Amino acid sequence: MAVKGAAAGAGVLLVTANVGSLFDDPENLQKNWLREFYQVVHAHKPHFMALHCQEFGGKNYEASMSHVDKFVKELLSSDAMKDYNRARVYLDENYKSQEHFTALGSFYFLHESLKNIYQFDFKAKKYKKVTGKEIYSDTLESTPMLEKEKFPQDYFPECKWSRKGFIRTRWCITDCAFDLVNIHLFHDASNLIAWETSPSVYSGIRHKALGYVLDRIIDQRFEKVSYFVFGDFNFRLDAKAVVETLCAKATMQTVRAADTNEVVKLIFRESDNDRKVMLQLEKKLFDYFNQDVFRDNNGTALLEFDRELSVFKDRLYELDISFPPSYPYSEDSSQGKQYMNTRCPAWCDRILMSHSAKELILKSENDEKIVIYDHIGPNVCMGDHKEKDAFGMRRFSMKRHCSEEGRNGSIQKYITVTAVSIRPECHILRLLIVHYASASGLCSRKASHTSLSCMFV
Repeated sequence: MAVKGAAAGAGVLLVTANVGSLFDDPENLQKNWLREFYQVVHAHKPHFMALHCQEFGGKNYEASMSHVDKFVKELLSSDAMKDYNRARVYLDENYKSQEHFTALGSFYFLHESLKNIYQFDFKAKKYKKVTGKEIYSDTLESTPMLEKEKFPQDYFPECKWSRKGFIRTRWCITDCAFDLVNIHLFHDASNLIAWETSPSVYSGIRHKALGYVLDRIIDQRFEKVSYFVFGDFNFRLDAKAVVETLCAKATMQTVRAADTNEVVKLIFRESDNDRKVMLQLEKKLFDYFNQDVFRDNNGTALLEFDRELSVFKDRLYELDISFPPSYPYSEDSSQGKQYMNTRCPAWCDRILMSHSAKELILKSENDEKIVIYDHIGPNVCMGDHKEKDAFGMRRFSMKRHCSEEGRNGSIQKYITVTAVSIRPECHILRLLIVHYASASGLCSRKASHTSLSCMFV
């Protein structure tokens, strides 16, 4: 197995989790969520872990503060994490600031055996060796070890209180530098509006926001490095095209509000079969009569409608999807595979990377065949995103960026990295990416995501 073959390298575990529901029902959900998370840690034993959280603290951050503190304390002091003697925690707790609050939380854990790891200081423009455990919260804008931005309100004017944005950190492990970006993009506010055009107006909003992030992380202020962007992208299927396909032989009935004549509901009925209702569509209702279409063969028949990432094909790469849509799973703990009828199921939660990052983990098409991008814990709910994983190993080359505190990343030496033949002058990078947005079955929110994605190289 790849884990054994690359045992001498540095294992990297990246995790992204929409954890809003954990703070709505902390007694039940946090315990299950943490148990599953610790199992992943135990199974892969990474040397470096990054946990990116969205909706950290839940919908009412002020009321959840005690639960937030408990969650952070548990992660830092758990017996399962005892071998991680260094940590950095960045929590956006400035919930009173509409201008800055993103509800993002980023956790980084370093194994005691990992010696050569540095974090980039964006103000000083140099790497600093990571020691001890530190927690930063409230106003992250002044923290030099990260870049954090909330998207401008005019990106999504119909949402009065948006918390969407991104946090970027830069790391150097065994002479390989890379950016990790925690991101949360805009949702679909109305199924009816999303259905009106192809692509939807919401797709355009997400396109604009993601483009802004990508431009920001490759601008001229700092040296360009490989990057991984993983989080809740809120990518949706092309609603108009999906409905036309699912209801190709149906007739549509329009229901309007009596006072405004506004369309409030669409009902699609079979032309025969006693005019059976196939789909009911409202602002926050997507009630399709046969959910098996989203589960059969992992819903891959619907991937042709997953089009939002195609706009960025020259800038971002993703492994082939072979797992079911990650959103919106039922809040009923007994319905582990049931989707809620609030939204059309979609692959909202993703792991994306720059093409230079792809070169770090994939050398040829044959390499992709031994890397699995899948989901973990399909029958266990821990919030609102379903788990996925991927494993593999390959030989690759990388640019030497830093080796000691104070290096500015300009060294132009190249080294060969291999997971097969280990030479003293070479370093091995084992990359394990996990997208974790919780699994279905114990959800407590109406909008449920479940997702844990891993990639091991």
